[in-house]
Amino acid sequence: MTGKDSIYAAEQEVKDFTFDANVVEVFPDMIQRSVPGYATMVSTMGKLAGQFAQSNSNLYDLGCALGAVTLSMRRNIDKENCQIIAVDNSAPMVERCQLHLKGFKSEVPVDVQLGDINEIEIKNASVVAMNFTLQFIPQEQRQTVLEKIYAGLKPGGVLLLSEKIKGENDVKDNLLIDLHHDFKRQNGYSELEISQKRTAIENIMRTDALSTHIERLHTVGFGNTQVWYQCFNFCSMVAIK
Repeated sequence: MTGKDSIYAAEQEVKDFTFDANVVEVFPDMIQRSVPGYATMVSTMGKLAGQFAQSNSNLYDLGCALGAVTLSMRRNIDKENCQIIAVDNSAPMVERCQLHLKGFKSEVPVDVQLGDINEIEIKNASVVAMNFTLQFIPQEQRQTVLEKIYAGLKPGGVLLLSEKIKGENDVKDNLLIDLHHDFKRQNGYSELEISQKRTAIENIMRTDALSTHIERLHTVGFGNTQVWYQCFNFCSMVAIK
């Protein structure tokens, strides 16, 4: 069972956001009420993983959190001898992810690892998923991470990337922010919660414009990149090697 997200409901001294045990307990509610189209993104990432998975290969879920994308990928894989490697740097997330996976039987093995994405090796990969993960990596390190992913992907392999983005200029960015905040209001978040959550994440989540993402992906070698979903400032894309 998970609870309702009320982490920022009371006025408090706001500290930098962390994926700690308190967040784990309310994470599904937090995501559903904060990210428009989240269920669509997760289910489609699973379908794309099934489409691009290659026999005798690894599929990675980097920043796996509670394992939503891992489970979606596993439901859609029908190729032989595939395994999913799910990685997160939050011990409470990894522990809960392992419990979730035990509740769903599958012939596709999953190795859930506690680790730093910057340090793990990507090898023999047909699919790499990063679902709202790159945005928490320092901007100066993002290209290096993508270069490692590209190098570890097999020909025809894909990166499935979802990110919160910023507008190409201040006018466009403020429009997207206002639309997102209205979405959160409609889902029951108060002005205090919206304000305090924004303060909590502003130092640890630095968003890029969509054009920056596309240019970076092309720079590391992805010749075919396609945005397949966007709602407000949330975007999903596929990059094919």
